Amino acid sequence: MGLPPTQVWTREQVAARILAGETLFVLHGNLVRVPPSWLSLHPGGNLSILHYVGRDATDEVEAFHSPETLQRMKGYVVGQVEMGEDGWAPFVPPYSSGWVRRKGADGKMEWYNEARAVKATTEAEASILLVSRDGAAPVDLAPTMADLEPAPNSLSIKNEKLHSEAYKELHQRVKDAGLYQCRYITGYGPEVVRYSLLAAIAAVCYLKGWLIPSAISLGLFWQQLTFTAHDLGHVGVTHDWTLDRLISIFVADFLGGLSIGWWVNNHNVHHLVPNHPSHDPDIQHLPFFAISPVFFKSLWSSYYKREMTFDAPSKFFLSMQHKLFYVVLSLARFNLYALSYGYLFKTAFEPRRARGGHWWWWAEVFALGLFFTWFGAVLKGCGSWPNVLVYLLVSHIAASPVHVQIVLSHFSRSTADLGPVESFFARQLRTTVDVICSENIEFIHGGLHLQVTHHLFPRLPRHNLREASLIVKEFAKERGLEYAEFGWTEGNEEVRGVLKQVADQIKIIGMVADSEVRDAMKS
Repeated sequence: MGLPPTQVWTREQVAARILAGETLFVLHGNLVRVPPSWLSLHPGGNLSILHYVGRDATDEVEAFHSPETLQRMKGYVVGQVEMGEDGWAPFVPPYSSGWVRRKGADGKMEWYNEARAVKATTEAEASILLVSRDGAAPVDLAPTMADLEPAPNSLSIKNEKLHSEAYKELHQRVKDAGLYQCRYITGYGPEVVRYSLLAAIAAVCYLKGWLIPSAISLGLFWQQLTFTAHDLGHVGVTHDWTLDRLISIFVADFLGGLSIGWWVNNHNVHHLVPNHPSHDPDIQHLPFFAISPVFFKSLWSSYYKREMTFDAPSKFFLSMQHKLFYVVLSLARFNLYALSYGYLFKTAFEPRRARGGHWWWWAEVFALGLFFTWFGAVLKGCGSWPNVLVYLLVSHIAASPVHVQIVLSHFSRSTADLGPVESFFARQLRTTVDVICSENIEFIHGGLHLQVTHHLFPRLPRHNLREASLIVKEFAKERGLEYAEFGWTEGNEEVRGVLKQVADQIKIIGMVADSEVRDAMKS
């Protein structure tokens, strides 16, 4: 931009640059400009940046990046920002209101409104939900200053600043405790033994013709592998992006048949905007699940780039979602295949990403080809088509408990949008919950039972989460914030209770509609 890094930017100047199409965020009081070329190269995906344009992203950036990467970011600093007494007054990112940048007819980048923002402001929250644009309605050519200004709500920017400062202190305490050091022998040693044992049992049973025990063992093998793929996707094992990505391609793609590239892209967005109905793909499951009546509005998904239509099939499935909960999740792995391969197809035509260009894409495609080779041979060896179908279903159902474990962490938590003022610390505590379990059996959960601490420190090695969670609980208590946790049975009941509440709302809507029809027929 040709500007000295010592320049002090006013809030108005930052807003003007954002409206002109620049990607800016605040980091430790400095203004960071992300060039368009790097936005498309970012290993964590462009959405993880676009959701923080105009905001102080210090806590989020430090949580997701290594010290080496943070050092390199200094090269993108274009100055300092004018901070108020309570810190930086954040803007609403244009992306949150449905604005994206794309090439126009003349080949130049321009604003495009892909979805209409619906602002439902109450005293408690300042939510911005996205719905499909009405083709007949006039459309603005670009976002305005009014779009950037957050709506007032009950949150105090002063209190949120205190939460942010507390998080920085908490993060330093975790670092000082040496919890970023991965326990390769005592942590992953038993994991490798467990995986090898399950794979061996699956192979031996298969060779002896015991197909169902073999399928169950293979499914449990996949379920356990998911946890290590999760760790590697967060660069939480070797802390080296390239090495963790190579290992994760072997684990997720070759052994599991799923794209780690899709998972990282999807999961990073989930971590940064947890439980937001329009932005978090992890709660966007129409027509099968809806955890809030707000999904009745046929919201626009900013991740999937499509309308989540609340239509007749949605009403049918959602009215019984609490009853179909385990049935749907038992087959959820098939949906992950579709999402994985759809992502790889889409990214085949995208510009190359950083960290070695497009090698990771080719490595994934190659690994998936090997997966279909070995798994196809396994299915072929089952003999008859009924045996193939049974082996396929049993193995995938046996792997399905991981999907229950995933949704327990968020489905019963708040889906409110409290705006950009809310701190990273408070948002993660509000939208996430732990599952209480004995230390002796926590390998079954693979770290997913300590989601609160994981969401606060996503790069933290899994086997150190329990120790870190004790520090987090103490800190949350000091700050007057809820650290939510429940047992496995209680958690399942709470999630199904939320699903039933939404299902009951659909029944009420149906009763009202029927009553209106009867009244109309009488008149």
